[in-house]
Amino acid sequence: MKNKKPIIKEQQITDTLEENYMPYAMSVIVSRAIPEIDGLKPSHRKLLYTMYKMGLLSGGLTKSANIVGQTMRLNPHGDAAIYETLVRLTDGNGALLLPPVKSKGNFGRVYSRDMAYAAARYTEAKLNPICAELFGDIDKNTVDFTDNYDGTMQEPTLLPTTFPNILANPNQGIAVGMASNICCFNLRELCGATIEVMKDPETDLSEIMPAPDFPTGGQLLYDKSEIDEIYRTGRGSVKVRAKYKYDKKQNCIDIYEIPYSTTVEVIIDKIVDLVKAGKAREISDIRDETDLSGLKITIDLKRGTDPDQLMAKLYKMTALQDSFGCNFNILVEGSPMVLGVNDILCEWLRFRRSCVKRALSFDIEKKSDKLHLLEGLALILLDIDKAIKIVRETEDDAMVIPNLMKGFNITKVQAEFVAEIKLRNLNKDYILKRTAEIENLKSELEELRRTVESKRRIDKLIEKQLKQIAKKYGSDRRTEIISADDAVLPSEEETIPDYSVKLFRTRDGYLKKISLVSLRTSGEQRVKEGDELVQEVDAKNSSEVIFFAEGGTAYKMKAYDIPDSKASLLGDFIPNLLGLTEKESILGMAVTDDFKGELLFCFENGKAAKVPLAAYQTKTNRKKLTGAFSAKSPLTATFFIPEGEKHDIVLFSDKDRAVVFSTEKIPLKSTRSTQGVNVMTSRKGSKVARGTYAEDSGLVNVSRFRTKTLPAVGATVRDVDLGIEQISMD
Repeated sequence: MKNKKPIIKEQQITDTLEENYMPYAMSVIVSRAIPEIDGLKPSHRKLLYTMYKMGLLSGGLTKSANIVGQTMRLNPHGDAAIYETLVRLTDGNGALLLPPVKSKGNFGRVYSRDMAYAAARYTEAKLNPICAELFGDIDKNTVDFTDNYDGTMQEPTLLPTTFPNILANPNQGIAVGMASNICCFNLRELCGATIEVMKDPETDLSEIMPAPDFPTGGQLLYDKSEIDEIYRTGRGSVKVRAKYKYDKKQNCIDIYEIPYSTTVEVIIDKIVDLVKAGKAREISDIRDETDLSGLKITIDLKRGTDPDQLMAKLYKMTALQDSFGCNFNILVEGSPMVLGVNDILCEWLRFRRSCVKRALSFDIEKKSDKLHLLEGLALILLDIDKAIKIVRETEDDAMVIPNLMKGFNITKVQAEFVAEIKLRNLNKDYILKRTAEIENLKSELEELRRTVESKRRIDKLIEKQLKQIAKKYGSDRRTEIISADDAVLPSEEETIPDYSVKLFRTRDGYLKKISLVSLRTSGEQRVKEGDELVQEVDAKNSSEVIFFAEGGTAYKMKAYDIPDSKASLLGDFIPNLLGLTEKESILGMAVTDDFKGELLFCFENGKAAKVPLAAYQTKTNRKKLTGAFSAKSPLTATFFIPEGEKHDIVLFSDKDRAVVFSTEKIPLKSTRSTQGVNVMTSRKGSKVARGTYAEDSGLVNVSRFRTKTLPAVGATVRDVDLGIEQISMD
């Protein structure tokens, strides 16, 4: 038997990338995801050209399923993908500022995630009148054509758009290693800007075309530096916020326009989460009231709520204010380029000038051919009888053309034209009328030749077309422009309702945040079996909470990020609240509003360290601090000492000894990781087991355990010291 070749062939990874992956990547970039200078991706172009050839520019509506089926002759990627493309291009979906497809039926809505479009067999579509500008003069050899995938028909490589469609509609694409996200601009402003760029490529467009205009409206927060960056580099972002009105009678807010980059469902879900987390207590109900008249989100308010202040908070915390990231990555002659607005318009003008030149050259060729025929007809006028005689006396039909050519000294094309004239038209009146066109044709040809050779004349023609388009199809801006300075959002703290709370921490790491209002009507605090409360702290909802964990690490979070709880609940597990990957034990907790005061750390080796709370304040709002306290010895207790106060602290050893000391006796250290000073001396290998405030220690006679000097071994804790009376046997 002959040895079979192995199925698996070894290959260098670099060769695999070059031979297999690179062709795929280039195909996605060039033939799928990135729009070209006409503003269309290949899938869009194939669909629109199919509809154009179906006569849907001037004809009536037809079933979407019919359009999808016909498009598969150019785009063999399945009916689902083609129909999704059609849906986005329709005015019914509302995704585009200038939709090329007029629709009838349910095509979903761009502002809804869950509103599904109907099947293709139920909907109808045709081309909108604006498509006349996309296909203008396409039959005059204005653009190149190429074979479709099976070579049975031709399709255009680009459409000869008479306006810069690339910036008139939003377009998004994700390729391999690159992406594109193009915003859209108002057609009137865009046509005016294009005319100005035609005159001066470096002109400042911010006065003519101040900002993008989105199909879903909203308010754009104008920042000139951001706009200038986008216009110059093609990259940047703009902020858009929702529009709303307050219904005083119903005490509700109606949101009727939202940012283009979000959906109704995303906004509602986020607001519901805020309400559940206690961060939007002013809201009593929210619902989607979108109907045939358009988008509408209704928020019912509680009595006394300021609607403007609430919306300012929601702008900050939800997608009611969102950013649109611009990335003007387009294909120019098959190469992806990130261009600014001026550069894109310059590239479009170069492309458009080429289309106009080709259309003019096509007209010159056609008119020249017609002139040539009429000039031959004019020669016949000299002697019609001679022409009739030549035809009548020619015995062989094949010799009619050569004999006419010889008899009148005309070309074969002219002779064929004359020979095809009907007998009834061989009269002087007909021939005079036809030949009268010669002078008009000559003047028209002269004018066309002067135009095709003059860049200034071509630009004038383009300018005239742009003005006509702006007048015919232009509309007012949908997105209102407001100053970013006038729309400054409140800080996070300002948007959070502030109220008094009490924090309860258990030994096993559970935490409860209970408002004082709720606490007044609560019963006994519930804890997990075998667990107990170890810390109870008064705080505000805006307070900063610092947790101290094993290994000298501290974690910070805002009290408003802790869910409200009840006495009847177990609370939240602190490692889960902090998002810890490892279940670190929480050893202590401190709460502050202004980072004033000190923290006292007591360690197992009998040392105590006092550190200013300000040492834990960070400008970058970090959530995790390493080296928060000394890790040389395990931490046994943490105390917060308010500014200007002093407290007595009791340390208990595991050998039933205790020592009392005042916090003012411990020197303040500026370094968080300081090991501190000795307070309780070890005896027979004893360790500090716990620490507490003197008033909470349970000791009857605290002064008995106070020493004049530190460190100290401490006194033995007797039953009588704890208030337990000895029963004597008499």
